[in-house]
Amino acid sequence: MISTAIRVARVGSAAELAAAVLMMAGFPAIMVAALVPSVPAFAAATAVTYLADHYLHRQGSYLVNRLSKVRAGLSIRFLIRQLLLILLLARMNLSDGLIFYGATACFIAFYGLQAPHGALVTLIRNRRRMPVATRNVDLAARIRIPDAPPQGLLNRSAEKMLHLDLAAVVGILVSAQLDSAVPGFIGIGVTIALGSLYVLALMPYVRGKKIPPNADKVLAKVDDWLRDYRPETVLYFSGSKDSAYQVNMWLETMEQLDTRPLIILRERVILQNLAATTVPVICVPGGVHLMNMDLSTVRVALYAANVGKNIHLLRVPTMKHVFIGHGDSDKLASVNPFSKVYDEVWTAGRAGRDRYAIADVGVRDDDIAEVGRPQLAPIEKWQGVPDGRVPTVLYAPTWEGWDGDPGNTSLMLAGENIVKKLLKADPPVRVLYKPHPFTGTVLAKAGAAHQKVTALIAKAAAERATDPRFQADAAAVTAAKAELARIEARLTVLAGSGGEKGDEAEATRDGVVDVAKYEEMARLRGEWNAAYWRSFPVWEHRVVTGAEPRLYDCFNVSDAMVSDISSVVSDFIASGKPYAVTDSAELGEEEFKRQNTAVRAATILSNSAAELGGLLDAVRDPAGDPLAEDRVELKQYLLGPDEPTSIDQFNTAVANLTIKAEARNVGQESRAAAGAAETVA
Repeated sequence: MISTAIRVARVGSAAELAAAVLMMAGFPAIMVAALVPSVPAFAAATAVTYLADHYLHRQGSYLVNRLSKVRAGLSIRFLIRQLLLILLLARMNLSDGLIFYGATACFIAFYGLQAPHGALVTLIRNRRRMPVATRNVDLAARIRIPDAPPQGLLNRSAEKMLHLDLAAVVGILVSAQLDSAVPGFIGIGVTIALGSLYVLALMPYVRGKKIPPNADKVLAKVDDWLRDYRPETVLYFSGSKDSAYQVNMWLETMEQLDTRPLIILRERVILQNLAATTVPVICVPGGVHLMNMDLSTVRVALYAANVGKNIHLLRVPTMKHVFIGHGDSDKLASVNPFSKVYDEVWTAGRAGRDRYAIADVGVRDDDIAEVGRPQLAPIEKWQGVPDGRVPTVLYAPTWEGWDGDPGNTSLMLAGENIVKKLLKADPPVRVLYKPHPFTGTVLAKAGAAHQKVTALIAKAAAERATDPRFQADAAAVTAAKAELARIEARLTVLAGSGGEKGDEAEATRDGVVDVAKYEEMARLRGEWNAAYWRSFPVWEHRVVTGAEPRLYDCFNVSDAMVSDISSVVSDFIASGKPYAVTDSAELGEEEFKRQNTAVRAATILSNSAAELGGLLDAVRDPAGDPLAEDRVELKQYLLGPDEPTSIDQFNTAVANLTIKAEARNVGQESRAAAGAAETVA
């Protein structure tokens, strides 16, 4: 019942639901207390609404955010409380008293302070919003960027300002109860004084040396930096907050380039969710600003997604444009007709080339290069299940997709069946469930299926913990948890002192990575991953969400995987481990394999998951696995050869395309010179 209410109200927990109920019930209670009238009841109900409102705001509650859409936003709720307080005074026959006029004047004056306060906060934020935001670009020596106002002034500023009415409300209630105007006027004075001081404290930050340089000066200094740095290869990305993983997967590859790299982002929210990197990053929200930026030294531009804003860089003819994507799979997105706008399309292996040929969407075979998948380097090769360890099977379904086709994901039609059979397997296996981060964003049915699978795994994990067949090394688990806490504490210290700023201008000024700290954090994350898997028994079922542990970390601790048609399958093939793919659309095994290259060495599952036994047999007896040789051949077809390494292939492709760009530019210069000579003659 409670879980249903939580889902309907779209709140995050039972505590959040309780706070929402208290707040919604509190306002009618305040009105009743005012009409009765009862000062104690009014005070109690008011206190409940203050506390519940504050808690919901701190939690970032969806419900509170939606109240503003129905004209019940934060300031309206405060105004209602104040009006009801005036009603209380009137009902207590104090309408002719000094405190009544004082309270009325106070709330009018207090709301009069909201306008300059809001205007100043907005002005400060707008003036501190840079035309470009950067990381690892040393602008501090080139332009003066002043410190931001104290976060106490700007963070949750509207909420803080409105809560200053608390002194007046308390004072007036005390006056009403004691029939003395003195406490009320003291509270009124405190509220007006604090409100005025808040406004005055903001004023210095809207003028003079407290504001950053204007856009023209900032852009000019960024161009100066670009001319000094002379970037040669650019990774360009635009997308939503949830798509940040698509650019994050290429950061390590960019760090390993033989040419000078640069990352260009188009949305501030992507910059905020960008993983740590040593590569210079420039976020340019404005299309005109980007088109006027000096990128004359860039010869290769890499695109991780097909989006409309790509046109702002695609228009530059002096560089070659390459679609590298954010995964290699048999989905239609991997053969998007938009891909023909690029000079080249880079695929992992021969399969990508053949995929475009079959799709016939206008991408020429000559414009395709096979470069492997540099990101797959961390994936470990399978050595079989260690003696005495329960095999681990990873269930990693993809999401439902934008079109809502039930065949996109196994989660809705087969998810429960897959998980139930894995949980009941005999001999037993451990189940890891790592859903796609977009799961449930389009279809509520997919979100509901995810919740059911999560509940099944949680129940099975609890039952296994009490099963005498499964014994945990309590000392080892405790030691791992202690190590995990130590690593997390150190990472928190490093992240907290690493120049992370809530203010965009300060983050741009101070956002040059400390390489030593970056390397230490990378090492600690590796140690964190190892400690994480030791922090619970090797037989414990687990739901894995969030950024850490990463998908490839789950690959490395698993002995087999069940998934859907997506790049996850292609990536998992690098491990050489058995895998299964669900034919959710019920095409039939032969047609399913014909349409989807990546499943040709997979155990094909129907929505009933009746075929899961074949996958588990392959895990338990690798020597008898009938698909082992097929996986070796398919791996090379999909991902390319192991030698040379993928990063070497990638660097070679960048070098080759750079030569083509240089040749094109020299040719254009020669033709322009010849044309000028003819004009003179």
